Amino acid sequence: MEENNVFRINHLGKAFGSHVVLRDIDFTVNTGDVTCVIGASGSGKSTLLRYMNLLEEPTSGEILFHNEPITGKNFNQSAYRAKVGMVFQSFNLFNNMTVLENCMVGTLKVLKKSKEESRETAMFFLEKVGMAPYINAKPRQLSGGQKQRVAIARALAMQPEVILFDEPTSALDPQMVGEVLEVIRNLAKEGFTMIIVTHEMAFAKDVSSHVVFMADGVICEEGDPKELFDNPQTDKMKEFLARFRNA
Repeated sequence: MEENNVFRINHLGKAFGSHVVLRDIDFTVNTGDVTCVIGASGSGKSTLLRYMNLLEEPTSGEILFHNEPITGKNFNQSAYRAKVGMVFQSFNLFNNMTVLENCMVGTLKVLKKSKEESRETAMFFLEKVGMAPYINAKPRQLSGGQKQRVAIARALAMQPEVILFDEPTSALDPQMVGEVLEVIRNLAKEGFTMIIVTHEMAFAKDVSSHVVFMADGVICEEGDPKELFDNPQTDKMKEFLARFRNA
């Protein structure tokens, strides 16, 4: 299935002096996969996404995108950034722009699309996430859940090949978590390739095609979500799930 291969992460490592954040991380993402990365806070999940988004560089190993190392000398990083969307936990919307402008800015400036086409694309995805009625609102007028749905629409407007989600619900009030997870659930049904760092275990079990469980900077277990959640193999995974069940 080599031709389906979008990402291959090989022996990825990161250390700050003697403090190891990631150690020997290996996994593969194929077209249409929904990979959920789970684990306790501080296990290295968000750090991993930051490397995949070129926000930081690892100490060792490599990340291949369609078999090309993303930190390679001749790799086109700006083209890569257009193909790999990122949704942050803190929304990262432009406060001085309307909802519509937030969703148009990338297609105008990066993809160099016309104003008309950018608007059409933005409206299509704002409709998809249920935010079309709010196109003239500024971010300060929106709830956290609404802001995150706009951030998802903005990522989708770039029509990326892969979307990275870094704990997309962790900054939200509990009643707003459901509306954002529903949007992501629908994207999964449509076949979007996604890598999602999440603390929502029921969602991870339900939506993902592949789960990666990290602890202390290493991958402890990975595989089929049902198998992993119903029949964990390692003590760390068993303890982690027990904490969630008792929460």
